Amino acid sequence: MKSLPIVFAFIFIGAAALVYATEQETNTTAQSSTEQAKPAIEKEQQAADESKQQATDRLNTLEHKEAVLTKPVVDPNKVDDSKVLGTETPKPVEKIKNKEEKAAAIAKAEQVVTQAKEALTQRQQTKAKQSRESLAVVEQLVKAYNARNIEEFIRVYAEDVEFYIFPNELLFKGKEKLIARYGLMFKKLKCIHSSPIKRIVHGDIVIDHELSETCSVDANVIDKRSELISSYQVKDGKIIRVLFFR
Repeated sequence: MKSLPIVFAFIFIGAAALVYATEQETNTTAQSSTEQAKPAIEKEQQAADESKQQATDRLNTLEHKEAVLTKPVVDPNKVDDSKVLGTETPKPVEKIKNKEEKAAAIAKAEQVVTQAKEALTQRQQTKAKQSRESLAVVEQLVKAYNARNIEEFIRVYAEDVEFYIFPNELLFKGKEKLIARYGLMFKKLKCIHSSPIKRIVHGDIVIDHELSETCSVDANVIDKRSELISSYQVKDGKIIRVLFFR
């Protein structure tokens, strides 16, 4: 009877040892499989990382790549055949060889500048003279107008003088209608006085912004006052065109 428990003990120990050996074998097999699969996983992960980095590099290259501009090279000795400047063949610029040629070129350039200044000065002098003559004619006109002297008044006008209302409405033309219009006004009014508020003179054109005052009953009582703008064109000492602005 004592031998039976001992037998059971040996059986239990043997079974426990068998289970432990089986678990160890299982763990070893699983670890071996894991270690064998690990290089393949790492290799796939490395390939994926490399592919992602290449895509990023390509994207950065597209975003930051700038076009390289090259400066065109122009040969100054080559004849222009582009026809941009026409069919005339341009002459090459002669290079100055010595100090004498340089001095001659400078003297020629200074002469051209002096001639241009003299031409400009001459035009300015001609324009200034014309302005003085035109101003003298208009001042003579205003003086005759204020004196109600019809003979002196019409003397400063050309025979075929034209009167317009701005911009181009013809009022009348010729001295006969001028006499009929202003002669009657001079006789009817007791006083007339025109004085310039502002005057612009440019060559043959005189523009007057004037104050006009008239007396219809008493020569000492002004009963009408108005501002007028008139433009006079003068040629050969005579007024050829009058433009009224209303």
